[in-house]
Amino acid sequence: MGTDIRHTPLHDVHTRLGAKFTDFAGWQMPLRYTGDVAEHTAVRSCAGLFDLTHMGEIVLSGPQAGQALDYALVGHASAIGVGRARYTMICADDGGILDDLIVYRTGEQEYLVVANASNAALVAGELVDRAEDFDTEVRDASADYALIAVQGPKATGILAPLTPTDLATVKYYASYPTTVAGRPALLARTGYTGEDGFELFVAPGDAEAVWAAVAASDDIIPCGLSCRDTLRLEAGMPLYGNELTAELTPYAAGLGRVVKLDKPSDFVGRAALAKASAETPARKLVGLVTESRRSPRHGYPVVDPADGARIGEITSGAPSPTLGHPVAMAYVDADRAVPGSALAVDIRGTITPVDVVELPFYRRSS
Repeated sequence: MGTDIRHTPLHDVHTRLGAKFTDFAGWQMPLRYTGDVAEHTAVRSCAGLFDLTHMGEIVLSGPQAGQALDYALVGHASAIGVGRARYTMICADDGGILDDLIVYRTGEQEYLVVANASNAALVAGELVDRAEDFDTEVRDASADYALIAVQGPKATGILAPLTPTDLATVKYYASYPTTVAGRPALLARTGYTGEDGFELFVAPGDAEAVWAAVAASDDIIPCGLSCRDTLRLEAGMPLYGNELTAELTPYAAGLGRVVKLDKPSDFVGRAALAKASAETPARKLVGLVTESRRSPRHGYPVVDPADGARIGEITSGAPSPTLGHPVAMAYVDADRAVPGSALAVDIRGTITPVDVVELPFYRRSS
């Protein structure tokens, strides 16, 4: 039987703009409008406007909301200051990554957990189960929010006239309850593009008005999921299902920094993650670049250029509009993960030379 496809509150807007749609995690989402390269370049040079309503939002509230998250997640949520946010993960008992998350502390006794669209239901269910012994309410609030992102070097200038909040004072990974275009919003300086920018959590009924107000600027264009993927790839940001999976621990993914083994409370996966922290992963996540016009893609084998032996696998890869050549992320054998190493990728039968480089491929100048 078919699955019902969900539409965001901005679906009619995207249709009027001529968006090409794709089905993603049960949602019909705009893949592109004018074109992948044009949209990617706009975010790097001016600003891009994204509909991210497919993301999941779970609210924890009550006297022990922080302690519940300390137990449920690998991070130290109760140590987050009100109005701040932190990148973290939810792991299984064996240390495998179930999802990567951003946790916003929106009050003394309230937190907003943002999960990836494909894992939103799983994360909500896990949080309900893991919080059952704590004095907290867990509520899947995804239907309460539309999420709009404004990303790029001109994001501040575009939003400044639309909100009373002094954006110059908003720190990275901070959030403020405010208004945007006269509509209530939680404004957060977060994003997934490698650029400065903001994410706006608004009521679904206010989404069109906020979108229209932001889109009125001459310095911004609507952007789809396709360029969002190349932007995050250039910035070396992991994607769940590619660089992050339930078969990998945060340490294997090179993100052991998010695991707070020193927090005072126990948490799900702690024993397995403590063990993983003391071990050297068999494979490491690296960046790869090539002068070839052919791009390594997800699932392509990384091989030894001398004998063709398989030594890894591409997790994400695409032409880089910013850099002018293909880039990729891959897990490769740890002894071949040194920057400067010459490897190769089997691109549909063609052995293509690649070089190992440090991540990210792109870093904004300021």
